[in-house]
Amino acid sequence: MQIGIIGLGRMGGNIARRLMRGGHGCVVFDVSEPARAALAADGARPANSLAEMVTLLGAGPRAIWVMLPAGRITGATIEELAGVMGPGDIIIDGGNSFYKDDIRRAAALRTRGIDFVDCGTSGGVWGLERGYCMMIGGSKAAVDHLDPIFATLAPGIGTIVRTPGRELADPRAESGYIHTGPTGSGHFVKMIHNGIEYGLMQAYAEGFDILRNKASGDLPEDERFKLNLPDIAEVWRRGSVVSSWLLDLGAAALARDPQLEKYEGYVQDSGEGRWTIEAAIEEAVPADVLTTALYARFRSRQEHTFAEKMLSAMRFGFGGHVEAPVPEK
Repeated sequence: MQIGIIGLGRMGGNIARRLMRGGHGCVVFDVSEPARAALAADGARPANSLAEMVTLLGAGPRAIWVMLPAGRITGATIEELAGVMGPGDIIIDGGNSFYKDDIRRAAALRTRGIDFVDCGTSGGVWGLERGYCMMIGGSKAAVDHLDPIFATLAPGIGTIVRTPGRELADPRAESGYIHTGPTGSGHFVKMIHNGIEYGLMQAYAEGFDILRNKASGDLPEDERFKLNLPDIAEVWRRGSVVSSWLLDLGAAALARDPQLEKYEGYVQDSGEGRWTIEAAIEEAVPADVLTTALYARFRSRQEHTFAEKMLSAMRFGFGGHVEAPVPEK
C-alpha cells in the first residue's frame, strides 16, 4: 500500500522504515533535508513539499500520516493538506493531539470529503523493532481501508500469553491495535494511557527513592540497609507482580548508572497527563494517583530527588526524551 509520512523524527522516521520493511511504499516529507535524505537512502521517495507529496502518491484515495508535535504545527499541516487533497483521501494524525481538536478537524475536513483518522501511537523509539500499539478513531470505512498499514505497524501477538475468553473478540486487539470508535476516541484512549503511564512511573520512582534512602543516617543504625537497587530492579523483572516494560527500562538505567548521575531530575510533561486530569474533572471521576503524579512533575522543576532521576531515566528509555535545560535563575 502507498502512504505519505509527514514528520521524520524519532517515531515518524521509524514508522516509515517499518512500513517499508513490510512491503509498503512511502512518500516522505520533513522540513529537514537531512531527514528526508536519510529516509530516501532507506528506500522512501522524498517530497520537497506537501503538494509534491500528494502528486507523488498518485490517484486517490490517498492516505497521509502526520507525525508531528501536537498543537499549532499539526493544525497548520492538516489545513495545508486539506487544500491539496481531494474527496476520498484520508489524513491520519498519529501524534498526541488533543481529542477535541480531532473532532473539530474531522468536521471541517468532512465538508471537503476528506476522511480524518486519529491514531494514538505508543511504542516510542523502540517501535521499529517491537512494533507500535495503536488506538484508532475514525469511520469504519477509513479504518478498514488502512488496515494493512496498521497491521504492519502493530507488534503482533508475539509470545504474550493469550487472554482466556477472547476467542470471539476482535482479533486486532491481540495484535496490538484497535478501532476505538468515532473520530477523537483514538487520541482519547491514548491520552488516558499516558495519564496511567504517569502514575505507574511515579510509583516506581517513589519506591526506588524509599529503597535508596533506607541507608539514611537519620535512621537507627540497626535499621539502615545499603540496598543494591540494580539487583532489586532486576529481580522484580523476574516473575514479580510489578514487572513491566517500564521496570525493564528502569532496571537498564540503574545497571548502567546506579546513582543516575547523568540525570538532573527535571521532568517534563508532554500534555496528555494534564488533559487526562481535565477529562476526569469533566466526568467527575476521582483520579487521585494520576493527579498527584502530574503535580510531582511540576514540583520536579523546583527541586530534584532520586525519584525524579528515575522518572527521567525511564522517559529517556522508552521515548528518547532528553531533559530540558534547567532554566537560569
